[in-house]
Amino acid sequence: MNKAEVLKEIIEQRRSIFPKDYTDAEISQEILDEILNSATFAPNHKRTKPWRFKIFKGEEKAKLASEMQAIYKASQPEQLFLEKKYNDIGFKINKADAVVSIVVSFSGMVPEWEEIAAVSMAVQNMYLTCSANGIGCYWSSPKIVDHLKESLIIEENQKCLGLFYLGTLG
Repeated sequence: MNKAEVLKEIIEQRRSIFPKDYTDAEISQEILDEILNSATFAPNHKRTKPWRFKIFKGEEKAKLASEMQAIYKASQPEQLFLEKKYNDIGFKINKADAVVSIVVSFSGMVPEWEEIAAVSMAVQNMYLTCSANGIGCYWSSPKIVDHLKESLIIEENQKCLGLFYLGTLG
């Protein structure tokens, strides 16, 4: 198979695969590094490299799950609070082997949409690298990520665009 055929196959196989379908096996640090490194090859105007990624694993991941559940509980009027949604937030994070926060850092040098687009292309590179390595992943952008202050140190010129869940497949 030539490079173009391999690339076409990886692109066609790219899917969002959700934590319920992940196994409990760990993703090697080598593959996690490869996934994040592939993101850095995304095109970005004026070389602003607007992406900021943070990997959550183990105890940090459990803390992220608790923080997101607390944000959901605090931000929902009592009559709209759903126990199932509250539990799902914790389940998805805890079931994933790793969760990566996706943050855009606006440089002020180019239009904001260009930096959001660059971050999106970086995430697409991560998706494709996951697909090539048989890793399940998906990008989630729940409204509550706007309130993730404790786990993410968000600066004035930054915005969290969501979380990228990763897990092994059976």
